Amino acid sequence: MPPAAETVLDQVEGGEDPGPGPRTGGRDRGARTAGAAALLTAALFCLATALSRSHPFGPVTRNVVDLGQQYLPYHAYWRSFLLGETHGDAFLNWNSGFGANFLGDIGTYLSSPAALLVVLFPADRIELALYVVTAVKIAAAGAAMALLLLRLRPGPRPVAAVLGTAYALSGWTLNFGSTVPMWLDGLVAFPLLCLVGEWARTGRRPVLGPLVVALAWTANFYTAYMATLGAAVVLAVRLLTAEETATTRQRLAGALRAARGVLLGVGLAAPLVVVVFLGTKTADPTPEVSFVPVTWTEVFARLLPATASSSSPALFIGTPALLLALTLPFNRAVAPRVRAALTAAVVLVTLSLQWEPTHLLWHAGASPNGVPYRQAFVLCGLLLIAAWFSLAGGVPRPAALLAGGALLGVLAWTARGSADIDRWTFPAFGAAALLALVAVLLALRASGAGRRALPLLAVVLLVAAQAGEAAVTGKRIEERQRGEVAWSPRTGPWHEAVAREAARADAWPRHRTDPGEVPGGNDALLVGGQGAEYYSSLTSETTSRTLTSLGFGSYAKGRHPVTLDNPVTDALFSVGTRIRSAPTEPVRRDAPPRAPVTATTTPVPPLVTVRPAPRPAGPAGDSAFARQERLLGASVYERPAPRRTGRVLTARCPAGSQVWFWAPEYRGTAALAGEEPVDFDGRPPAVTAPMGALGTVPASGEVRIALGPEGKVRLPREPVGCLVRARLDTAVDRLAATGATRVRTTGHTVTAALPPGSTGVAVLAAPRISGWRCAAGDADLRPARAYEGL
Repeated sequence: MPPAAETVLDQVEGGEDPGPGPRTGGRDRGARTAGAAALLTAALFCLATALSRSHPFGPVTRNVVDLGQQYLPYHAYWRSFLLGETHGDAFLNWNSGFGANFLGDIGTYLSSPAALLVVLFPADRIELALYVVTAVKIAAAGAAMALLLLRLRPGPRPVAAVLGTAYALSGWTLNFGSTVPMWLDGLVAFPLLCLVGEWARTGRRPVLGPLVVALAWTANFYTAYMATLGAAVVLAVRLLTAEETATTRQRLAGALRAARGVLLGVGLAAPLVVVVFLGTKTADPTPEVSFVPVTWTEVFARLLPATASSSSPALFIGTPALLLALTLPFNRAVAPRVRAALTAAVVLVTLSLQWEPTHLLWHAGASPNGVPYRQAFVLCGLLLIAAWFSLAGGVPRPAALLAGGALLGVLAWTARGSADIDRWTFPAFGAAALLALVAVLLALRASGAGRRALPLLAVVLLVAAQAGEAAVTGKRIEERQRGEVAWSPRTGPWHEAVAREAARADAWPRHRTDPGEVPGGNDALLVGGQGAEYYSSLTSETTSRTLTSLGFGSYAKGRHPVTLDNPVTDALFSVGTRIRSAPTEPVRRDAPPRAPVTATTTPVPPLVTVRPAPRPAGPAGDSAFARQERLLGASVYERPAPRRTGRVLTARCPAGSQVWFWAPEYRGTAALAGEEPVDFDGRPPAVTAPMGALGTVPASGEVRIALGPEGKVRLPREPVGCLVRARLDTAVDRLAATGATRVRTTGHTVTAALPPGSTGVAVLAAPRISGWRCAAGDADLRPARAYEGL
């Protein structure tokens, strides 16, 4: 090691680094390093948020895509659940999808220990709570990586803290993880599982190791699986390189100890993992996806700052850290075996991102919808481990730095034509590279009177380079996401008004209270009530198909059914109170929305009714109107066969009836003569348009519907139904008279008292998802049957 390099290693903390080990001082200083990494990570994450003017440090919403539609509502409901404020329990969520399995959603979205922090915040600060949960996970990832680096090899602790922060604030975190908080548990898991591998290799902590594995797999088994594969790669490198004197038998014993620890840990997590796995088997299937790798230009571009894309691997770790990683193959101060093994691991993992068989291996055999490079955080971690091994023994020699710098320049030059390059990319890259160069020169010149000052200044410059790039990257990614993907506004007066009205009107289980549409998704989880709105990766196929067949709309390829303001479906699902609201001005990104709120209560049948045997479908039995009537047990619509002339439909219906238009694949407007046009947004297979009310049939009985001028028109055989309200009222009265006289519910149980002498089929107004069992009187419970999907 050159003398200058020794100066950096020895004097950054004022003495020789003892490395992690049994000594208390080493553990204390390791904890301080982890704490420094966590604090620096949290500060930079908050700074990036503030620079982008995003909530909670600015007025602009952070609720892009699933962050607003899934994670915010789930954490709001989780808070209510933990505080005992919900009607359901851990098995069933009565608020969503007219009754949805909840245990699988807990295992998918809420099983992270950090999610428990939501109980520390009031209900109207749930966005702040979710931000804190996100920041805590990211900070924990930085601390865990800093500890891992010191465990792998002693070295300058401030640099370990900086590299830990670089891992926690990688492009993967800023582009994907911060808006999909459950994936952040995998970010934390990777360095922790690598530590478990180290313990297994050295025969230490045989009990703690499996417990860490169990915690990781319980927190989020999906990304924990990827982290486990990544940790196996790191363990393989360590077994081959850590102890040249180790025998093959010793290496094999270390591998077996690691395998045993993983199996025990996964076994401990199995009860929750199995529930989620079984939930995926009954979930609404999404269309199969074929993996198409992006060009290598795009891959190289994602190593640079301020790049964003959902279709390429986010690999930014900071220019100084990347430069250090690229010096490893040329750094002769590192043992040849270590150089070769780590370099090979990085190259092979990089190639595995682009080859379909290994892509499927990373994703447990199924190419995901949406982001295809979800495992990229593992490669970010490997790059930082490579950077640490190249620096831990001292600053790389000039030849290695020149070779690494040349390779970095080639990568940047190759990436210049990528569509992911932002106007901030190369200015941030150049500034960070310049600061890193000055830091290296200072470290190499440290001698004599400068033995203390220059290394400290070099570390300051390294922190500035990494921090500046991370902050700029986080700022630009947030700004670009808001402009390029779907977003939901911040929670505010609109949500609070609906929540108050839902709580006031709640009459469960006498009847449901549907909160209607509020900005975002999973509305009932966010504001209360019991409706159809539900968005989960585990949305039951039964729920999705039943509701879609009855005219409900959906997003996310069927996994996000939405509310339908229709009096027939309200009667079918015992929605007695419906809350309606509409904004008084366009919903904005930079302000909480406001809207007047009204609640209307109408008579509906009870939650449990008595029906005759279901009728077979007729010739037009595939229409939503026909399915509603079969389930209701009465004919309440006139269903004309409209004549179509160009983009105009004409038909005749009873005067005064209400015209409903059902065209789940239609995108455009439909307008009844004399009425305002109604928008429909069908975009199969992603979006299904709900049926919509167009207006009242005039005294002439003539129905004339004009369709919008743009786009192809694909209509079902029976797109028009005219609802005769008197018929519906009669049907509701009949079902109410013969339905349950008393309904009592617990967390996942319904008990109903029926009129004496009742005959027929008892029907619970909930989709027949898996798990329901029922019995009449004192009979044994048996699996419930389906009645038109209920």
